[in-house]
Amino acid sequence: MQVEEAPGTAWLTGLAAWFIPGLGHVILKRWFRALLMGGAVWLCFFVGLGMGGHLFDLTSEGQIALLQIPPMIANLGQGALYIVSWLINYGFADDPVQAARATYEYGNTFLLIGGLLNYLNMLDAFDIAAGRKP
Repeated sequence: MQVEEAPGTAWLTGLAAWFIPGLGHVILKRWFRALLMGGAVWLCFFVGLGMGGHLFDLTSEGQIALLQIPPMIANLGQGALYIVSWLINYGFADDPVQAARATYEYGNTFLLIGGLLNYLNMLDAFDIAAGRKP
């Protein structure tokens, strides 16, 4: 079995798909996938924050850092959305008012799912760009 190497453009497309959800499919001119799959990530992010969800990082006070790593990796899947939120420190603070909302845990779940979904979008764009998927 011969293993084909992916072209450099496939790697760049995958990186673009991670950084800005939907951009990888836009580069590939797959407009419907960009709107559907990228839009789902954007929607999960903003709905999650709107429901009072919490983005995870390693600097949360009172938490064991090792327990923060898996959800942080999931949140990091949202690329620039996570990075910009981290730079302006929005969505990371442990706010007791937000945590008391009935939708707090649902918001967390939307944020986690959005990041994981974007990893799948990134892999899909990579495979299309590499010619492994039609």
